[in-house]
Amino acid sequence: MELVNTHCHSRYCGHGEGEVAEYVRAARAAGLTTLAFTEHYPLSSAFDPDGYLSVPASDMPAYEQAVEQARAAEPQMEILLGIELDYLGADDDRAIDPADLDRFDLVLGSVHFVDRWPFDDPAQRGVWEQEGQVDRIWSRYADLWCEAAGDPSLRFDVMSHPDLAKKFAYYPSFDLMPLYERMAEAARAGGRMVELNTSGSYYACAQPFPAPDLLAAFCRAGVPCTVGTDAHVPANVARDIERGYRLMHDAGYRQVTVACRGGGRRTIALE
Repeated sequence: MELVNTHCHSRYCGHGEGEVAEYVRAARAAGLTTLAFTEHYPLSSAFDPDGYLSVPASDMPAYEQAVEQARAAEPQMEILLGIELDYLGADDDRAIDPADLDRFDLVLGSVHFVDRWPFDDPAQRGVWEQEGQVDRIWSRYADLWCEAAGDPSLRFDVMSHPDLAKKFAYYPSFDLMPLYERMAEAARAGGRMVELNTSGSYYACAQPFPAPDLLAAFCRAGVPCTVGTDAHVPANVARDIERGYRLMHDAGYRQVTVACRGGGRRTIALE
């Protein structure tokens, strides 16, 4: 069956490793037909003072050139030039012209900050232990995620790792199903795709993003779904893609949706 990965990072973001060409070689060896590079779009120094979370603005041309060179070297594979763009809500201090994003084949929307705080940073995990924080963080995360997913004026093609708040396996005291339904409705209203992100299995939550119940809610709402491994090293470029397909099938999906160069989408039947 055709394998695709629409989410990966290389050395151009501060916490990735390996050259673009190394990911392409690994993808070719694994039989991938589509590979999307989705480096973290530059954050300001207020959010990323050490240049660890995103690509420094000065390095973006080199990143884009590396992807173009990979395309030329591997014409049999569809290689997408993408970015992962953090939604920061009212706290966003960047002036991003929508035209600045037109050169990208794929824009992943993500939420990594709650009220300017990087909730998925292992170095700050202790905040989750404070009384009342788990419910607060989950609620704020869902609010921001739904704002991003539900606003069709924003250039997000896919909402990545939809329930990232579970990364450290802290869960709220309230029932998550109403929240899941709200997220599914927001994605539907915004015309978004969502992502089955296989990396979650390797965090404390030990489960891909999104959870099966949330994935099923997206399916019921008619939200298209793609698959990404969120690889930060070349060895993980094809990790668990076939398992992701099975989870999608279990949730009710019968096709994988894949972004294409220059925009547009295609589908792969799930067997």
